[in-house]
Amino acid sequence: MGMDYSQKPVGYFNGARMPFVDALSRNPEARLLEIGAGAGETAAYALAQGKCGWCCGVELCEGPAQEARKKLQRVIVGDVERIELDFPENYFDVLLMSEVLEHLADPWSVLRRLYRLMKPGSIVMAGSPNVCHHSVIRSLLRGRWRYEARGVFDATHLRWFSPTSYGEMFETCGFIVDEVGPARPLNAKARLFNFLTGRRLEYLLHSQIVLKAHRPE
Repeated sequence: MGMDYSQKPVGYFNGARMPFVDALSRNPEARLLEIGAGAGETAAYALAQGKCGWCCGVELCEGPAQEARKKLQRVIVGDVERIELDFPENYFDVLLMSEVLEHLADPWSVLRRLYRLMKPGSIVMAGSPNVCHHSVIRSLLRGRWRYEARGVFDATHLRWFSPTSYGEMFETCGFIVDEVGPARPLNAKARLFNFLTGRRLEYLLHSQIVLKAHRPE
């Protein structure tokens, strides 16, 4: 039997994704939607930084949602693949999804539904594990695919993405992808390898994919 979310370690639902918020322009009038809001720390950070003035978080689990309600204007509890989001079209200025899409059976359908809620020109920041990371390849070469509590081998993952396929998924759903890259800067050893290989194998070097996209005007 696979792991369910009640078995997640303490802290799994916590932690602000500060780089996501830091990449946004200041706009105290913006409406922000976060899917997989956890305890609400990322959206709360966006409010504190003036990157938005109103936040709605969608969270699967009631426990972290209770914490998010203390910080955000609205929190919806439920499976984003099953619930109806009762907002008008072209409503949100920002969409955040960190460590979400890999947990969904049909992330393409979810992205198409969310697309309608976003204003033309709105910004999307998303992130997921990179299945092309060298640690995954080394594990496969040893004949192993061992599910774990978190990370690339998280037992609750239903989908896996490379940087290329991640960007293609968003484009298929109508978004324009601006950037796809690593979640954090490469260390010195990885930078040297990247230089020596002409950046042709850069997809092996980062464990987390970060994507920035927008809905076309």
